[in-house]
Amino acid sequence: MTIASAASKVILLGEHAVVYGRPAVAVPVSEVRAWAEVNTILSEEGICIYAEDLGRSFRLDDPPDETILPLQEAVRNTLRNLRFPIEALSLEIRLRSRVPMARGMGSGASVATALVRAIGKHLCHSIDAAQASALVFQVERIFHGTPSGIDNTVIAYEKPIWYRQGEVVFLRPGEPLHLVIGDSGTPSRTRDTVAQVREKHRADPAAVEALFDEIARCAEAGREALEQGNPITLGGLLSENHALLQRLGVSSEALDALVMAARRAGALGAKLTGGGGGGCMVALAFEEDVPAISEALAAAGAQSVYYTVVM
Repeated sequence: MTIASAASKVILLGEHAVVYGRPAVAVPVSEVRAWAEVNTILSEEGICIYAEDLGRSFRLDDPPDETILPLQEAVRNTLRNLRFPIEALSLEIRLRSRVPMARGMGSGASVATALVRAIGKHLCHSIDAAQASALVFQVERIFHGTPSGIDNTVIAYEKPIWYRQGEVVFLRPGEPLHLVIGDSGTPSRTRDTVAQVREKHRADPAAVEALFDEIARCAEAGREALEQGNPITLGGLLSENHALLQRLGVSSEALDALVMAARRAGALGAKLTGGGGGGCMVALAFEEDVPAISEALAAAGAQSVYYTVVM
C-alpha cells in the first residue's frame, strides 16, 4: 500500500486577471488536504478507482462522464509519463479529500496531485513537483476549460508563489500569514465564472482590461507587502482586490456578507478566492484576532471555517 497527499490552495490576489496574462499571488493551505492510496491487487481486474467523496467507484476503462474523466486521465497520463503499460497493471486506487469541492480551493488539482504522487511512489518512480504540476495541468484543462495554471503550480510545489503564465517566482513571507477561510456553502464552477468574464471581456474589452490592470497592480503590490512582512498593507490590498472582483461581477451576496463579517471582526482585509459566484473567501488577520473572525464567519453563515498559517 502506498499513500500520498497534496495540499489545497487559496489565491490571495489576482484571480481572473491571471487568465489574461496578469500576475497573481497564491498560497498553499497545508492543513486541508487530499489523499490517494494505491494497492496492487492479485487479479486481472485492471485499474479500479474508488472516489470516496464522490461516492463513485469505477474502472479506468469504464465509459467516461464529466465526473470521472479527469481522474481517469490523471491515471493514464501518469502511467504514460512513467512508461508503464496500462494493460499490465492491476491496481486499486482510493481517493479521499478534506478539500471542499467547487469552492475555489483547488479540490480537483489537489486530488489529482495526490493521485499522481501515489502512483509514482507505488511504482518506485519519483515524480518531482515540476512533473506533477505539468501532469495535473492536463487534468485542470478538463476540469476548467481554460485554466491559468496557478492551481496545479501552487499545489504541486506547496509554496507561496507569484505567478504569471509561463513564469513562477517562489515567495518567502517576511512574517507568517494568518489566514481564515470561510466557505459560503454555495458551489462555484471556475469554468462557468471564467466563461462569464470572457463574455464581459468580449462585450467591453477596454473596461474589463482596465479592471484587470487594477487587479494586477494589487497583485504586484501584494507580492512586495508579503515579502516585506507588511500585513496591514497586504490586507488592504485584499479588500481592494475584492472590490474590483465585485465590479467584475464574480462575487455574490453570500461572499460579500462573509467578507464584511470578517472585516468587522478585525480582519486586516478579506476577499473572495477562486472563481467566485460562490465558494470561499479568505481573510488576513493578526493571530490574536483569528478566533473572533472565525466565530464571526460562522455566525454570518459560513458552512465551514478553516485556519492556516503560511510561512
